[in-house]
Amino acid sequence: MTRLGGADASFLYFETPETPMHVAGFTLYDLPEGYEGSFYERFRDLLASRLHLVPVFSKKLSQTILDIHHPSWVEDPNVDISYHIKNVTLPPPGNREQLETMIAELHAQVLDRGRPLWQFVVIDGIETGQVALYSKVHHAAVDGGAGMIITNAIYDLTPEPRKVKPPEPKPAGPSVQSGNPMADLVASMMRFQLDMLRAAPEVMSNVASMFFPKVAKDAPMDAYLPKSPVKEMPALIAPKTIFNAAITRERSYAARSMPLADAKAIAKAAGGKLNDAVMAVCSGALRRYLLSRHALPSEQLIAFVPISLRELGNTDLNNQVFGMMCGLATHIADPLERLKAIQASSADAKQIAGGLKNAMPQDYAFFGAPFLIRGLTELYGRSGLADVMPMAANVCISNVPGPPVPLYGAGAKVAALYPVSIPTHGCALNLTVQSYLGNLDFGLTADRKAVPDIGVMADYLLEAYAELKAAVLPAKA
Repeated sequence: MTRLGGADASFLYFETPETPMHVAGFTLYDLPEGYEGSFYERFRDLLASRLHLVPVFSKKLSQTILDIHHPSWVEDPNVDISYHIKNVTLPPPGNREQLETMIAELHAQVLDRGRPLWQFVVIDGIETGQVALYSKVHHAAVDGGAGMIITNAIYDLTPEPRKVKPPEPKPAGPSVQSGNPMADLVASMMRFQLDMLRAAPEVMSNVASMFFPKVAKDAPMDAYLPKSPVKEMPALIAPKTIFNAAITRERSYAARSMPLADAKAIAKAAGGKLNDAVMAVCSGALRRYLLSRHALPSEQLIAFVPISLRELGNTDLNNQVFGMMCGLATHIADPLERLKAIQASSADAKQIAGGLKNAMPQDYAFFGAPFLIRGLTELYGRSGLADVMPMAANVCISNVPGPPVPLYGAGAKVAALYPVSIPTHGCALNLTVQSYLGNLDFGLTADRKAVPDIGVMADYLLEAYAELKAAVLPAKA
């Protein structure tokens, strides 16, 4: 039995029928010429033989008595592969729009809490002859970094699947909750308070350093005056947009790819990072989309950008994330000037986040947290407060590094790895990008009511990329 930490358990408490809290992927496969047999059956058998490589695939939740503390992961001795790995066929003609609509419908469905919290769906009937895989795992179990660990366990580097050592025999007997939840709760509360006390000096020191940087002993007196290395403090409230509303149970989804090498060249030529170029492309698409709907605010949009706290080599299947707010400069028409403004905003946001992220405890505990947080979450969703309350961010934009080498599954080559992410009340649009081979694979996930024509926005991504490339790399445009 393993007790969930506060960060992981929060994704359970924040989940409602309107806000499923699973992260997912949409993978396209190129079947080799002469491929024999059913891809679904071969992939199902392959995955079934490797479940032990991803421990959470055979674990389910066990609640504490009266929901006084976070639930635990316990072994499920009867994992039903027929539930966890399914097969659907698109109706003719099986075009890209139908495929993306199918992904949106699958993504809107909440996972069964009585089973291990994951499900894969093989989708065939695609007019290109490709096969797709929609794979979702609850965010209580993984973050983006842990998702790559699952990818490494499932996929191979050659068409011929590698040999995997079979699992060790498990002890017989039912999985039951053990231990004293009340004692665990008291211990967790004490740890949380101690972590907060230990973190307080570092937090205060880092906040102070933003306004009073260290100076040499012989420095002039004016060096001691408040002078922040952060050029501009982030806006605490984002302008109201059509994305900042309560969401429904329906989703819209679209996926697009663009060359990774060009994005890196744009970033290098502009003196920034790859993530700055990604943000600039997203900003350009958002600006075009809102202009087309006569809904672009005069103030710039603000993006919430997740930051991974996962250290190199860490393979824990849990959440290790922080976040920052970054201005998107959507009020600037010129793409190069917009990129420069985003670079400056991103640098400031990283400096602020960098001073706080390592000091922020990743756990919490208090009596009845599951019941109380879940109740407040449901009340917030039903009340429609997200329609009227000011928000700190307009959209979520996430950039996850992916494998730079070709991957294979059940003998078929992976052609693209598109993310499928989480919109929430008050933030109805999520743009997530993952690199794979020579591409940046963008996945746009939204509430269908807020963004019914998400394919249009996805096309605007490609237009914004071409515009930015022409502005920064005119010789190569």
